[in-house]
Amino acid sequence: MVIRSVGVIGSGTMGAGIAQTTAQHGYQVVLFDRSEEIVNKSKAAIDRQIDRLAEKGKLSAEAAADVKGAIRTTVRLSDMQECQLVIEAVPESMDIKRDVFRKLDESCPGETILASNTSSFSITAIAAETSLPARVAGLHFFNPAPLMPLVEVVKGIRTSEETIRALLEFAASIGKSAVSCADTPGFIVNRVARPFYNEALRILGDRIATAEQIDRIMKRSGQFRMGPFELQDLIGIDINFSTTVSVYEAFYGDPRFRPHYYQQRMAQSGRLGRKTGEGYYSYEGTP
Repeated sequence: MVIRSVGVIGSGTMGAGIAQTTAQHGYQVVLFDRSEEIVNKSKAAIDRQIDRLAEKGKLSAEAAADVKGAIRTTVRLSDMQECQLVIEAVPESMDIKRDVFRKLDESCPGETILASNTSSFSITAIAAETSLPARVAGLHFFNPAPLMPLVEVVKGIRTSEETIRALLEFAASIGKSAVSCADTPGFIVNRVARPFYNEALRILGDRIATAEQIDRIMKRSGQFRMGPFELQDLIGIDINFSTTVSVYEAFYGDPRFRPHYYQQRMAQSGRLGRKTGEGYYSYEGTP
């Protein structure tokens, strides 16, 4: 299959980043969200990012115009029928994802590949909502999608090898380094990352050190680019907590992955990190 047009479902941080990255590498993109106000706001934000790249000399003015023109917005899922690949990037709710895939299964031709950007949910379970589970796989980007080089390509129990090959080739074509993995809770990266976040939260909860101290130590002694609390703020504390809960439950309550109540309280408070202007750190006035 030759992929020429890519649909992206959800125009939030991840969906917008995936759309931008895909358009920058020569694909036509159809970006969907539930209202014109939401999707138009996201498209304007993407256009600003492209303009900044042009201002910095990373894109010519002509190339920037081409990228912006390659992204079309829609509020109709039926418009995805023109795409050879559709990437779902809606919030981490299994109910929402199942509903999206049921509707995509009805709208898209049988040869269209349907991929989920989920960070921890079962691809096999999502694929079960469709009539052709062989064409369903995981395509997990990392935030920010235009910058992070890794993509996890996740094979559900009934995902075909043809689908996996097509997604590996697609990932390479947009400049990503792809790793193929089995459909297990958290896949690779998020499974490895749970102790990084959870133990830092326990240290904070036990009042051994502050978030600032823990981040500084991890960066200075461990050579991490960001500490665990800075990363949570970047990803979104609610998203990070949801992923931890998902992995914990999928491993039937394995204590290695037990969520920490403090992260839950942060999510409940609405202090979700950079996207709300405040998390473990304050971002008021940050562009």
